[in-house]
Amino acid sequence: MEVIRGLHNLRDEHRGCVATIGNFDGVHRGHQAILDQCREQASKLRLPVTVVVFEPQPREFFAGDQAPPRLTRLREKVRLLGESGVDYVLCLPFNERLRSLTAVEFIDRVLVGGLGVRHLVVGDDFRFGCDRCGDFTLLAEEGERRGREGFGVEHTRTFSLDDERVSSTRVRTLLASGNFAQAARMLGRPYRLGGRVVADQKLGRTIGVPTANLPLPHLPLALRGVYAVVTELPDGRRFDGVANIGWRPTMGSDRPVLEVHLFDFDGDLYGKRLVVFPCARLRGEVKFDNFEALKQQIKADQARARRFFADPCPAARELGLADDSLPLASAPLAREAVNFESSAGRSADQDDG
Repeated sequence: MEVIRGLHNLRDEHRGCVATIGNFDGVHRGHQAILDQCREQASKLRLPVTVVVFEPQPREFFAGDQAPPRLTRLREKVRLLGESGVDYVLCLPFNERLRSLTAVEFIDRVLVGGLGVRHLVVGDDFRFGCDRCGDFTLLAEEGERRGREGFGVEHTRTFSLDDERVSSTRVRTLLASGNFAQAARMLGRPYRLGGRVVADQKLGRTIGVPTANLPLPHLPLALRGVYAVVTELPDGRRFDGVANIGWRPTMGSDRPVLEVHLFDFDGDLYGKRLVVFPCARLRGEVKFDNFEALKQQIKADQARARRFFADPCPAARELGLADDSLPLASAPLAREAVNFESSAGRSADQDDG
């Protein structure tokens, strides 16, 4: 798969494709159904599949910190799209220039002039263009009007699970409530975070709890608090552990961080890329009065996490998540996650908003 950054990097070999447009945040099973549609048409027309995404996402451009948290960074999104059989990802910078294009100008410059789209798969509620008049009907009319340079347009199919529509919004809600098992069903895989380990203050070593610190982007967080996690190393080994996701209010931080402690691990992780699978929410972020109080809470968090991993959740097996290939075998349902919540954590959540 190839990532094309900006219209100016399109070449002749990128023209002529089956395309779809959207955020594809999380690349969940609803998105995967759309990609299935694209692959079906691409096979019939003997053309590649191209996904058009935006960076930043449009709601981030307009709403800033008030935009919904991302489920996946661009790097992770691209990886998942590639695994779903996409041939090209066209990543367009969402800026004032792109925002100001009318719907017809977007069709002219991006779909026809840029990609030479032959078939387009979009939702019937899809809207685009600065005038917001770009919709499914306009796409169909413009595709037919252009004759040999035109394109067909197809509705996306709604994907539901247990009579509930799968969406990025729903996945965010499940993650925030600690229902990782149901979120995994909607995603089609366990939810994961990742990044490269960097040097930090090394305060954890002073209390016998060394942590691997993975910086997070300055964006709203889908998860925030302390979690029981499984961490996968580059060599494939996996370790149970506990992680803090957020701003470390007691010690202070100038950016959000994923700070993970691996149980029964001894080694150097600096510079290595880790994958972290949250399995149970233990509590919210709390600002403690002093370092000693934080130290005692960290010990309590470790004990809770160890108890969690020592007593796997049978509901995970019922959901098909107990396969050895999935590190989420102990993922709790929401009602079970609540049992790990401390009163201090709940009040901290209310304060955090």
